[in-house]
Amino acid sequence: MNVVLYALTTEKAVGGIEKENRLTFIVELNASKTDVRKELESKYGEKVYSINTLVTPDGRKKAIVKFKKPKAASEIATKLKLI
Repeated sequence: MNVVLYALTTEKAVGGIEKENRLTFIVELNASKTDVRKELESKYGEKVYSINTLVTPDGRKKAIVKFKKPKAASEIATKLKLI
C-alpha cells in the first residue's frame, strides 16, 4: 500500500531540505506516522529521525520528515528531481 503520494515543492518545503534536513510529503489521510516511516525507510534506505503530520485546510495531509543522516534529504530530493 502506497501511503506517500508525492513530495511537496513549495518554497518553504524546498528551503527545509538544505537548512533542516527535512522533506515534506503529501500522504494519504488515513496514513499513520509509522506507515510513512516504514515506506520511506524501505523506499529510500535512509533512517527517519522524526515525522510531524498535519491536515491542511484543503483536506490534504502533510508529513514533514526529518532524517538522521546529514544531507539525506538533499540526496533523496536529488533522486526525486526536486532540486
